[in-house]
Amino acid sequence: MTYSIVARDPRTGAFGVAVASRFFAVGALVPHMHGQAGAIATQAFVSPLYGTDGLDMLKSGHDAQTVMEAVTGRDAGRHSRQMHVIDAQGRNAAFTGEKCVDWAGHLVADNVSVAGNMLAGPEVLEATLAAYQDGAELDLAERLLRAMEAGEAAGGDKRGKQSAALRITHGEAYPWLDIRADDHGDPLAELRRLLAVAGERFLHVAETLPTADNVSGLLDRSHIDLKIAELDAERKAKGRSSASLATPPL
Repeated sequence: MTYSIVARDPRTGAFGVAVASRFFAVGALVPHMHGQAGAIATQAFVSPLYGTDGLDMLKSGHDAQTVMEAVTGRDAGRHSRQMHVIDAQGRNAAFTGEKCVDWAGHLVADNVSVAGNMLAGPEVLEATLAAYQDGAELDLAERLLRAMEAGEAAGGDKRGKQSAALRITHGEAYPWLDIRADDHGDPLAELRRLLAVAGERFLHVAETLPTADNVSGLLDRSHIDLKIAELDAERKAKGRSSASLATPPL
C-alpha cells in the first residue's frame, strides 16, 4: 500500500511528509518527524518502530543512512517493509524490501525522497518527484500536495484511494501543520480543502504558539487577529465562502 514523499525545505529547514493510500488512516502510522532532527516515512507491511526508534536515533545525532541500516538490520520482517528518511542536514536514505508488493520502489534526490508500494507503476514516483522538483517557488505545504496530486494522476495506489495525510514541522517537536483524511473517496482533494481551512485561521494562530526558544509564545496576538479579519473580509468581497464545514460562530 501507499506512496509518500519526505522532504526538507533548505530555505527554512522545515520538514514535511505527505502520504496517500488505499488504507484506513494512513497518517496515523506513516509520518514521523521532529523539527530539529528529521523526518521518516514507514510503510508497506508497516513497522511503526521504524518511525519512533528511527526518530530517537535522529534526535541523538545519527545520520539518515545509519538510522535506516539500524532499524531495518535488526528486523526479520524487513523484506516486506519500506522506509525513507531525511536528517537535519538534508541527507537521505531509503529502503524497499524485496517482498514489497509490486510495483514497489523509491527515488532519492537532493533534500527529498519518494517511495511507494502496490503502485500502478514506477511512473507514480517519477511524477511525484518531478512535480516536487518543479515547484521550488512554492511553500512546502503546497509543494508537497501538488507532488502527491501528480503521483495520483499517474496512477497512484493501484487498489484505489482511501486516506491521505500531510504533516510539516517548523523547527519544533510538535507539527506546524498536521492534516489527515482518514476515510474518504478523494482524500487528496480533502487535504486540499483542509489546507485552505488551515490558511483561514489556524496557520496564523500557529505563529503565536510557544517554541523551544520562546516558551511563552506571542502574548500580543492583535496583529494576528487583524490579519485573519482582513483575509475574511477579502474572501467575502470576492464572493467566496469559507472552505470550512464548521457551524457558524454563535
